[in-house]
Amino acid sequence: MISNQILQKSIEELRAITRIELSIMDLEGIEQASTSAGETDKKEQVQKFIESQAESQVIQGYHFFKVYDDTELEYVLLSKGDSEDAYMIGKVAVSQIQNLITAYKEKFDKNNFMQNLILDNLLLIDIYNRAKRLHIDAEARRVVFLIETKAEKDIAAMETVKSLYAGNSRDFITAVDEKNIILVKELKQQESYEDIAGTAETLVDMINAEAMMQVRVAYGTIVKEIKDVSKSYKEAKMALDVGKIFYSDRTIIAYNTLGIGRLIYQLPIPLCEMFMKELFQENVIEQFDEETLSTINKFFENNLNVSETSRQLFIHRNTLVYRIEKLQKATGLDIRIFDDALTFKIALMVSNYMKYVENREF
Repeated sequence: MISNQILQKSIEELRAITRIELSIMDLEGIEQASTSAGETDKKEQVQKFIESQAESQVIQGYHFFKVYDDTELEYVLLSKGDSEDAYMIGKVAVSQIQNLITAYKEKFDKNNFMQNLILDNLLLIDIYNRAKRLHIDAEARRVVFLIETKAEKDIAAMETVKSLYAGNSRDFITAVDEKNIILVKELKQQESYEDIAGTAETLVDMINAEAMMQVRVAYGTIVKEIKDVSKSYKEAKMALDVGKIFYSDRTIIAYNTLGIGRLIYQLPIPLCEMFMKELFQENVIEQFDEETLSTINKFFENNLNVSETSRQLFIHRNTLVYRIEKLQKATGLDIRIFDDALTFKIALMVSNYMKYVENREF
């Protein structure tokens, strides 16, 4: 359904050019848009006109026209004046409104199709049939971006994304929940993951500048068939979740760069609990304070380099060694040794994953 604002703008533009007053009524005779104020009630005349077989009539100095959505009557348009000009402009207005109805319905149908496609609600044969009917290329290269906002139904963020990509009829902007905006972007043959990363950066920067908010953007892998768009969406959704657990400092998360985080995310909780119990007799990780954990993470970031880590933490080398040895006593793992460092890194990630699942269930 076209909004009344669109209808109003459409007839106002015609009024500015032709000087003919126009009004649009719904099937109950209630005015939806008009170029003149203070008109008399026309409900009775509209009802009689709707019941008649005529497509247009002149009643009390007004030309009445029926406006259809395909074969269904949608509106009644009134053009003021007995002149031939009023009749012709009324016919032009009817044609314009009917074209708007068709365009908006196609836009709605495309959005509805993309939502059902993303959520796997369509049979394979329906995907290709509907894509053909809606003039959507079934074999184009595409990737799905998932933009998470902090606020639900954030209009400013949605409008910013639309301002960037809504002008391209090959890209689709939609949503399937309250907090995530979905951009299905068609790619040129030469566009690579480096270009996609650039698009993600543009989204983060523009929403930050225009909508004044921080967002997280995740994206899936490139797909070459329309039927695989849901796959790219699921990958983007997983990337967003994995990013929250293991890479909370990132604003952009790519599915193909998740590394071991993706593996841990797909592990069943009982297996994680078994791993932690076998590694540590008790949950020693929970006992570490923020200072110890930040020291460990910084040590890992610097590839187990004691000198560089102590420099970045502004502590003496011996202080860092003392903390590492204290950790070794508590866990039995010396993170200066690669194998022990790898084991402890995985244990930290598994612990974070288990906390995330526990909090999500509550």
